[in-house]
Amino acid sequence: MAPTSLKIIILPLLLLAIPICLEAKPFKLKQTNIVFYMQEWESGANITSIPVAGIPKKPWAILAFGTIFAIDDALTESSDRKSAQVGRAHGIFVTTALDGTDLHLLMSLVFTNKEYNGSTLEIQGADRLFQKYREVSVVSGTGKFRFARGYATLETVYLDISNFNAVLRWNVTVLCF
Repeated sequence: MAPTSLKIIILPLLLLAIPICLEAKPFKLKQTNIVFYMQEWESGANITSIPVAGIPKKPWAILAFGTIFAIDDALTESSDRKSAQVGRAHGIFVTTALDGTDLHLLMSLVFTNKEYNGSTLEIQGADRLFQKYREVSVVSGTGKFRFARGYATLETVYLDISNFNAVLRWNVTVLCF
């Protein structure tokens, strides 16, 4: 049991804290939905994704287990590679399934468009390549997305597996202050 002198100090502090807590205004979370397309090009002109590590003496490729890719993919308004750019996806992904069907994404979506310029979203999660729709987590953000949390649904709208090129449609839903 606390000594009497400690009770004498704590009681007034608690009484002072009650009106402060009653006056505090809670932060209101706002929901933001964004749709854009990620241009993933591993061949041809203007490559945006490249394998940087993998299993020794094994091929480094998108379907090869253990391959790590560095990316700097354009985020665009439409699936057309030449459409207006809204940002860049910077980060890495790793082929994490033995059969090559799953990737693990770790990336920052860095926005450059007028509305979200300088803001970022941090992405992490499993990308099951051959499923029509898959989800990854939005684990944080900066700028207009400070303290963001949410999810992104990915859909492959173009896939050229022989040249390792793809266009992914991102539908992102985040809550932030």
